[in-house]
Amino acid sequence: MRFIFYLLALLAGAALSFEGAIYAELGKTIGQIETSFYNFFMGSIIMGLLLLFVGKGKLSYTFEAPKWTLLGGVLGVVYLTSIVISVPFVGVGITMVAVIIGQLVMSMVIEHFGWLGSTKTRINKEKIYAVISMIIALILIN
Repeated sequence: MRFIFYLLALLAGAALSFEGAIYAELGKTIGQIETSFYNFFMGSIIMGLLLLFVGKGKLSYTFEAPKWTLLGGVLGVVYLTSIVISVPFVGVGITMVAVIIGQLVMSMVIEHFGWLGSTKTRINKEKIYAVISMIIALILIN
């Protein structure tokens, strides 16, 4: 069963690379900030339809959630807009490897301290080697 979730994450990564390349091109035509807006506008329409037909949660409770949990939307904008801006200058490969390095480092810190409700998992030498390997990959791709 876990294999399905690994596969899903792999597909999400592949989709992100396609998205970065596509939006870099769209950004040349309509502008980078406009491209990011387009992404979230279309995403909102699609998610709104999914919410109507298959949503089972309680969206009306959004403002009862801890306020810090609502930062995900802001971080999503930073994430996508950074990719849209970066890809035309450094390419899809370098951008995606840099994104992965950022994700690895921050996820290690979050889990090391048990922040945001995550299970504490200490940083070990293998994780440090993984980050170093990704940095080497970034240098080699460049």
